[in-house]
Amino acid sequence: MLETLTDGGWAAGQWQMLRPMLLGSVVSLEVFALTLALAIPLSIPIAFGRMSKWAPLRRLVNGYLLVMRGTPLILQILFAYFAPYYILGVSIYTRFAAVIVAFVLNYAAYFAEIFRGGIESIPRGQWEAAQVLGFTPAQTFFRIVLPQVVKRTLPAVGNEVITLVKDTALAQTIGVAELFRAAQTISAARFSVVPIFVAGAFYFLMNGVVSVVFNHLERRLSYYS
Repeated sequence: MLETLTDGGWAAGQWQMLRPMLLGSVVSLEVFALTLALAIPLSIPIAFGRMSKWAPLRRLVNGYLLVMRGTPLILQILFAYFAPYYILGVSIYTRFAAVIVAFVLNYAAYFAEIFRGGIESIPRGQWEAAQVLGFTPAQTFFRIVLPQVVKRTLPAVGNEVITLVKDTALAQTIGVAELFRAAQTISAARFSVVPIFVAGAFYFLMNGVVSVVFNHLERRLSYYS
């Protein structure tokens, strides 16, 4: 009986269900990792553009932030994929690349506002003291300001990263075979909601890992507590 279940029977059926979901989870992790790797560095110059004294640049950045934060991410994904075709008459990148473009531009806007708040919370006297000590503006930012900004903004960044884990499901909007799309397809084929709950467990587990990592970082940076 056991041999029947494990030799091409029940176990094979479960593997047929899990295999697309495992492949989809890899795609979800790729979206997550690439978005973080690109959005966080991009958010720093955007934050400085938002604080710029040059009015045209500040207005341009404000307009970008308004669009990114004022429209749904799902709409931005659709625009990133279909707009080049309607404007140029040709698709210039794949569906996956369009998802990355939309996610990076969206999350860079949110991270930029978080970091702007952190930068502006640093007393101006620290910049002036560093200048007196001979630090260049770049040295002042990376050696004195940035470590404090990271410490102060870590909880808010953690919240955005947790949201990003769940938002990866929106990649299915333009047919990217991420985890939730795979779960929906299997669920429809098998007339079962089990794959949906399995996908939910993955997102929960992933966010559990993210929470542990950020809690650990907060403890490490709480050197005055």
